[in-house]
Amino acid sequence: MNDQPDTAAGYSFTSAEHPRGPGVYLMKDARGRIIYVGKAKSLARRLASYFRGQERHTPKTRLMVARIAAVETISTATEKEALLLEASLIKKHRPRYNIVLRDDKSYVLFRLTRAEAYPRLTMTRKVVRDGSAYYGPFTSAVDARQAWKLLHKVFPLRKCSDRAFANRVRPCLYHHMNQCLAPCVLDVPPGEYAAVVRRVEMILAGRAGELLAGLRKEMLAHSARQEYESAAALRDQIRAVEATVERQAVVLREGVELDALAVAEAADGLGLAVLFVRQGRLLDSRTFHWPGLGLDDAPEAVAGFLTQFYWATRFIPERILLPWAPEDAEALAEALAERRGGPVRLAAASSGPEKQLLEIARANAARARGETPAGEDAPARLARALRLPGPPARVECVDVSHLGGRGMRAGLVVFENGAPRKDEYRTYTFEELEGSGDDYAALAAWAGRRVQAGPPWPDLLLVDGGRGQVAAVVAALEAARSEGGGAVFPVAGIAKATGAPGSGPDRRAGALDDRIFLPGRSNPLPLRPGSPELLLLQRVRDEAHRFVIGRQRRSRSRNLLDSELQSLGGIGPKTARQLWDAFGSLEAMRAADLDALRQIPGLGKARAARVLAALRSLGGER
Repeated sequence: MNDQPDTAAGYSFTSAEHPRGPGVYLMKDARGRIIYVGKAKSLARRLASYFRGQERHTPKTRLMVARIAAVETISTATEKEALLLEASLIKKHRPRYNIVLRDDKSYVLFRLTRAEAYPRLTMTRKVVRDGSAYYGPFTSAVDARQAWKLLHKVFPLRKCSDRAFANRVRPCLYHHMNQCLAPCVLDVPPGEYAAVVRRVEMILAGRAGELLAGLRKEMLAHSARQEYESAAALRDQIRAVEATVERQAVVLREGVELDALAVAEAADGLGLAVLFVRQGRLLDSRTFHWPGLGLDDAPEAVAGFLTQFYWATRFIPERILLPWAPEDAEALAEALAERRGGPVRLAAASSGPEKQLLEIARANAARARGETPAGEDAPARLARALRLPGPPARVECVDVSHLGGRGMRAGLVVFENGAPRKDEYRTYTFEELEGSGDDYAALAAWAGRRVQAGPPWPDLLLVDGGRGQVAAVVAALEAARSEGGGAVFPVAGIAKATGAPGSGPDRRAGALDDRIFLPGRSNPLPLRPGSPELLLLQRVRDEAHRFVIGRQRRSRSRNLLDSELQSLGGIGPKTARQLWDAFGSLEAMRAADLDALRQIPGLGKARAARVLAALRSLGGER
């Protein structure tokens, strides 16, 4: 291999500097930000390919290479370990030039327990390897809940938790509604309950036809014996089964479980679709879209999807149909098998029905645009909605929190390119406002301190609040600018929708819409609930709220502990502060020995012994 250096954006690449074995590489720009994470069988060979023969690169790769200022490598023992580490780092850093799966939420599964004598059917989003049977996934939680309610309405399985089941003394309301056999308190034969469980399993396992035939035969037998109540109950079960499976098309032979994945050019970008086939029936589907990419990027998109979508807590089928065999199929299969706890096969279609299934997936991929119409991503849609000069790369959000006017503080969170920058989170306290409970004054004071902090300035400043809060921040920013400091940047507010006049935020279920306010505009912007741009703002606001509330609780806890410390003999405010600085937690203080305490300035041997005895008395001797 040629060891002559190649350069890009000031970075001089020499293959001899990098290992020749498997591992992960992190490419960084001039500001030290990770812009791409990749894995390779041979790090030196793979990195060399970026800096030679660049005319063969995709447009995205050429743009990325031009920005590389440094490369960091991490060696691994195997290619599978490199693949798993790559997926973890992409999820953590969300680099700009990686194909990142934005929608990484878990979908709803049905979980039928197997360990109890009287199993129950629950909904979950995580797979736990406890012997339970899992069915799904359902991309729509509403549809899943409707199916769950329908099954429980006609198949009387228990619904209560194990703790409630063990402590109940009389049947619950579900039993009186004929929706539970009440095995918690009644003498229900296990065989009778098991028969109900088997019927539910047959539905979920795709054997509805066999179940319906048996139920109809049993219903006619009861009717012939003039047992009309029993016949009516079976009739209701038949209708429930038909309603559950009528929307599921049979696409493969019974018993087949797999996911089918395909890609296609779609809406000024690359679309990907995955179909979920369970017990031969097409249960559900999902599409994804990456604007600005083409079919040249499809292999990376498929490999990235497999490692980012199929985590250990998500249902992973034994077989996944792909449009082609990936370059690193063996390592991908090993990684997925480790997460699944069983074998996983990545294969191309082997029959006519399977090829037809991939064609369906490809057609869905070509129409992938639902979450980002016309190829626009959420920042671009947000820029259009808020009339910003361009998509906001850096979004800051401020939220004020206090408890009855006490513990007044503001929390600031920062998002860059849709990812949180937790190293730039900040909290601000306002001793002069303690006890006032004045959110507007706190926001105004914060705005002045934010201007003093200087750049980098946000492309959008989001305020957790309505018109009044936005006006307070804007007025303070303008005052600071008039004194010769700060920069001009857009400001917006986000606030809960209100119910009846004077009732405050409407927090009823189903009425959690947010309103977006701009300076100088009396009415909120008409952003559609659930739209990508509104979801982005809600995500940033929720993170700011979580951050400031968490900091406020920590502060209250520390203040309470300070009071408790200072109530002990030999510990005053100065000593309490020194103890916190030295140990950081009450547990560490109580675990300290005499020599450690004597290291604190001003604590001699005798006083350190008294402090140690006082600390040990706080909560009892360890």
